[in-house]
Amino acid sequence: MASKYKDKDAGVVLSFNGSWVSWTHTAIAYAAFISAFIVGVSLHYHKIVQNEWYGYPQEWFPSVSATIGDRYPERSFFMVFIAMTAGPRFALVGLWYLLTAKPGQFLPKFVAFWGVFRTLTCGGFTYVTSTDDHDWHDIFMISYIVATIPWTFGCLALSPPNAKAIKYRKYLCGLFFGTMIPLVYFFIQHKVHRVPGAYTIYAFFEWALILFDVGYDAVTALDFQTFELVVKDVKGLSKGAHPSSVSAAELEKEKELATGGVFSQGYTVGGVVDTAADVYLGFVFWSVLTSLGVVVWFFPLWYMGISGYEVFVMSSISPLLLGIRPIRSLVVNNLRAVHLLSLAGVMAYMVQNPVYRLFAVGFGVSMQCLAWTATLYSESLHEGRLEAKILALIGGLLMSSIVKFAWQTNNPIWPIMHAANGGWNGTGLILGLLAVLRSTRRGPLHTGDNGDRQAGSSILSAFAIAGLFFGLHSLLSDTSTMILWVWEGYPIRGPFSNTHAWYTIFAMTGGMVLGLLRPGFVASWTAYGIACVGAAMVTLYSNWFGYYGALILSVYLMGVSIPLITSAIKKSPAVTFGLGFLFYNFLVLFHVWVVAYAFVPGGPLVREHTDWIMITMMLCIGAGVFDLTSTRAGRSKAKYQKRPNASAHRKYHFGAMGVLNVLFLAAAFLRFPTNDYKPYHAEDRVLTAGIWTIHFSLDNDMWSSEYRMRDLIKEMEVDVIGLLESDQQRIIMGNRDSTQLLAEELGMWVDYGPGPNKHTWGAALLSKFPILNSTHHLLPSPVGELAPAIHATLDVYGTLVDVFVFHSGQEEDPEDRRLQSEYLSKLMGSTSRPAFLLSYLVTKPLEGNYNTYVSETSGMHDVDPSDWDRWCEYILYKGLRRVGYARVSRSTITDTELQVAKFVLPPADGSGESALQAQRAWEVDDATRNSRVEERDVPEGWRFPAVFRGEGVRGHRYHVFDEPRYFNY
Repeated sequence: MASKYKDKDAGVVLSFNGSWVSWTHTAIAYAAFISAFIVGVSLHYHKIVQNEWYGYPQEWFPSVSATIGDRYPERSFFMVFIAMTAGPRFALVGLWYLLTAKPGQFLPKFVAFWGVFRTLTCGGFTYVTSTDDHDWHDIFMISYIVATIPWTFGCLALSPPNAKAIKYRKYLCGLFFGTMIPLVYFFIQHKVHRVPGAYTIYAFFEWALILFDVGYDAVTALDFQTFELVVKDVKGLSKGAHPSSVSAAELEKEKELATGGVFSQGYTVGGVVDTAADVYLGFVFWSVLTSLGVVVWFFPLWYMGISGYEVFVMSSISPLLLGIRPIRSLVVNNLRAVHLLSLAGVMAYMVQNPVYRLFAVGFGVSMQCLAWTATLYSESLHEGRLEAKILALIGGLLMSSIVKFAWQTNNPIWPIMHAANGGWNGTGLILGLLAVLRSTRRGPLHTGDNGDRQAGSSILSAFAIAGLFFGLHSLLSDTSTMILWVWEGYPIRGPFSNTHAWYTIFAMTGGMVLGLLRPGFVASWTAYGIACVGAAMVTLYSNWFGYYGALILSVYLMGVSIPLITSAIKKSPAVTFGLGFLFYNFLVLFHVWVVAYAFVPGGPLVREHTDWIMITMMLCIGAGVFDLTSTRAGRSKAKYQKRPNASAHRKYHFGAMGVLNVLFLAAAFLRFPTNDYKPYHAEDRVLTAGIWTIHFSLDNDMWSSEYRMRDLIKEMEVDVIGLLESDQQRIIMGNRDSTQLLAEELGMWVDYGPGPNKHTWGAALLSKFPILNSTHHLLPSPVGELAPAIHATLDVYGTLVDVFVFHSGQEEDPEDRRLQSEYLSKLMGSTSRPAFLLSYLVTKPLEGNYNTYVSETSGMHDVDPSDWDRWCEYILYKGLRRVGYARVSRSTITDTELQVAKFVLPPADGSGESALQAQRAWEVDDATRNSRVEERDVPEGWRFPAVFRGEGVRGHRYHVFDEPRYFNY
């Protein structure tokens, strides 16, 4: 196209409008995908619709990856066109930067970086296909998707005042990210649940994602009309001119509406650093607070009752000191010193003695609560600064949940972590010191000398703070907590901890956004009523319906935090936060009492009443809502929103939320299950089973023990293991789930067993063999603690085998144990398949209830009746050939050894005869069955690892017998 300015500038030989860069990029990019699709469907249709589980006709539409990367020549068509796209793509990014760059603004540079990075990663997954290197292809692909987030929202934020372009970006952005929800859902249905046809539906959403992605970049054609190349800004838009017939003010208003009104001013490096420091201090607060329960729990766990150290639960009531004016003034005027002292909770990992470590954590919690309350109080005269600190505190919880997800539910700066078990305590401490120095460099606005300034009831606000912090802590401090509330076993009928945790993170993020942009709604009785419905759903229902209630409650708790904390801090902080944390502590104890009722005074009064806890929590929050609505707190908010630059901090916190969500997506990608698990000795048809009481994954020195457990289970080559005392999804246990780390590190399917709202100490099953079905049982326990059991069916080398995992009631309740033995005996006897029991029975061999478990009713045999040294752990079996049995010392991991047995599956004979019938053909009398042979007389694949003979390794060795036992085959 000839330039109309050519006569005015003879140096311009060729020029064309900048929009042609966008149109060229769009045309070639679409041509790359469409040409590959046409060629692929024409030449290799049945091959490119085939996936790892199904082919045509179950799957009939090809995915993008299969179309562009698996076959020649469609792969070549795609590569040629996508290579041609690179030039226009880099030009598009460059022109966008020139269009949006303004002196002193950081955001255009940030967006340009992600634009270039996104282009490079596109080349990565294009030229390194899944066939070439599956891992690197996926890394480039996920990096491209992650980079799309800052690019998309950055372009929206920087949009010039062009009404049509803004409208199209809003629509395409919404469609792009909205499409990702069903995309992920159907991918999980395909990959995890192996649903026929799910991959075809996934493919449609994948292609839609491509169309929306390229279409979003095509919108730049509307903005680049102001450019003429060789580059000349012919209309002056990059200099701030507005050549539109619509007024600039109206267009800026439209832009602010599209972007939430938080990008009206540019980013600065200082603002980014300030926000990062504040959010990190919020993360430290939640990390130290959530660690207190774990270190307190260690002591009653070992004392098997009240130890006296439980008093440290009250460490959080330190804000009561702010009721004394001289102390309040001292703290507020020395916030840096108090924040530095609060890092004692992070430094506690340096203390080896558990008692002194508890002291350090208790002091750290006390200082954290005091420091944050005083910080909020000191900022309460300025609405913007106060809101920024509240966002940092709540954002710290979001960061804590994401970090725990990345570390498989352990927090790397907890005092139970250190370098040997995955801790990053030193790094966390250094970052904490830097964050304190940065965050506290400004002086307080409120010196602590003023009295109360806002109408309303401090007592009602104290109840609100108690309910709010309890809800945030007990339900949202780990992404898997409420997922496990609704977990009911296999086949999976609800969310799964590592594949659906992003729903919880999305709900938490959405709640923060809602609380910022619609504070009046989240503080209303309407929102409260909806939240009460959500609380009832997650308490009373299971599977997806219950989880939908959990998501509703998550959004509400995060959203209502902003108005409730804002209102509370403007009253007396000693009352609202001091008494608030006192009431919160009573809720924490209530949270423990409902399951520990057999060991605490007054426990039977609240036995199994999680519903009462949920009602109490919502009533406390309701008190705060009543206070807000009755005092018309929304007036101050409306006034605040009109103040110039009052929301300048919001763009940084929106950015922080975006970065945290991107980091979560990266962690979720790394943790996505492979489901390609294989047993250790498949060639010998051997199944190695184990039982272990893991003492809530705290070792004798108060360190998290998952890594040590993982190593022992792996080196013992255990295929199926039952874990007891495994439910840690409570405040007092840190809201953890050790089965996630063990299952992912060892390559096993996992059934968590009865969830935390079932009031047991926990029973879990991990298996190298697919879990086809599982049911959870709560055995009769009229007096003592509830006895959990899992009954699962495994696919073992093509044979259906049942496994039972069971934890009996304590010794003090003989009637409970008798009833439980009868129930379990009948349950084991109800199956005609081969089966084995991994259990904690609390009985002596050959005596009492033992003869109910090992009986004609159950059909079970003892793995080794001559082992007289047992009291708790037992392995029973039927329909299998038991060939070996061993007991492995625990070292300092727990208070109970690992017991392991080896079984051989009957060979398939092709006649349709069941495995149990085949086994019965092998049956012999007890004397012959229990006769022992030497290790040299059994095949190599049947033997236990030799590494644990003699002194063993790391404190683990074969003991009691000093060597494994082998039995007559």
